[in-house]
Amino acid sequence: MIKAVLFDLDGTLLNRDASVKHFIESQYDRLIEYLSHIPQEQYISRFLELDNKGYVWKDIVYQQLTEEFYINLITWEALLQDYMEQFHKNCIPFPNLKQTLTQLKSKSIRIGVITNGLGQFQMDNIRALGIESLFDVILISEWEGIKKPNQAIFRKALSELGVAPHESIYIGDHPINDVKAANNAGMISVLKRDDTWSCDDADFIIDDLSEVLKLT
Repeated sequence: MIKAVLFDLDGTLLNRDASVKHFIESQYDRLIEYLSHIPQEQYISRFLELDNKGYVWKDIVYQQLTEEFYINLITWEALLQDYMEQFHKNCIPFPNLKQTLTQLKSKSIRIGVITNGLGQFQMDNIRALGIESLFDVILISEWEGIKKPNQAIFRKALSELGVAPHESIYIGDHPINDVKAANNAGMISVLKRDDTWSCDDADFIIDDLSEVLKLT
């Protein structure tokens, strides 16, 4: 019997690709006085390339951008600060996010998030999606001092929820940090399909969050 369902955040609940594109378009428009010498599409495409789906932190991204595009009217630190303060205003959820979480709660299933990233930044994104109150546990790597795929962060979540590994499902988009880590923790692993990764280790594969309901 499934008693708990836990989720990754970026690429699982948050449509990060769409959110990042929306953010960088708005940043260009917002800071046009400093960036107007760069064609908008070039600024956007290079940011997305350097960002590498979030696996390169933005201090490196913005340093590279300022060097390549000869941005000297605003510092990379200021661009990074803008990212930290404004990104959550651009968060776009995947379809059926709130409906799925609400239906899981109605079935008395405990739900949570285990995500890598900076604490306040990720919490701001969760709140921007309007889902914070639906979770029984939220673990963010910076605040926990451990990050996926380390088993300790999964064990802590299960302990806080009071459920055994085999009674729980973990859903994520990354083959190592999510699927393999959940398998190693003894949880049922679910891959939310992403064209970037290939993975043969997941117990289940879904394309839409609502498919989780069939597994519970």
